[in-house]
Amino acid sequence: MDNLRNLTSHQSALVVLSFLQADCSNAVLREAVVSLGNDLTRDICGDLECDSCDPISGSIDGILPSVDLRWQEDLVEDAAIQEVAANLRHTADQFQQCVVVQATNNLSRNISRSPCENWTQHLSLEVENALRQGVCLEHLPQERVIVALSLTLVKGVCERVPQLLRDLFDTALRYISPHF
Repeated sequence: MDNLRNLTSHQSALVVLSFLQADCSNAVLREAVVSLGNDLTRDICGDLECDSCDPISGSIDGILPSVDLRWQEDLVEDAAIQEVAANLRHTADQFQQCVVVQATNNLSRNISRSPCENWTQHLSLEVENALRQGVCLEHLPQERVIVALSLTLVKGVCERVPQLLRDLFDTALRYISPHF
């Protein structure tokens, strides 16, 4: 599952969810991510018509939950989804911080002034601007850089305004789906 283009829509959603919940220090956002994960798990399980779905569990003693894919019959697929999300987080860690901060500020400001239907356009514009400014990752596959940067910006806005998580999650999926 090294190639992002091999992911199904359900797998893409799980990768995004896993990316967003990693290192989530905002308690309100963490709760929102867990709730979204529970809803996503129910939706996926409903689509798969399975009886053995276990939703994402909450944190215990400060340990953050991780995407629980026990409904997946293939543990290799579970590990592959987690690996894709980890690779995207590793890519995101390499971005020049000043470029990301500026793009996150711009995205936050622009989405606060426009209807949700326009958010994909705003996300696209900020990703393009950040890439033009240079995130210094020319050695990596462009699609991975675009997806990692998109998810980094979405997470940055959600850390500031956790209430936007669900709409930004949908926006991120729409924007990055051509790259998956």
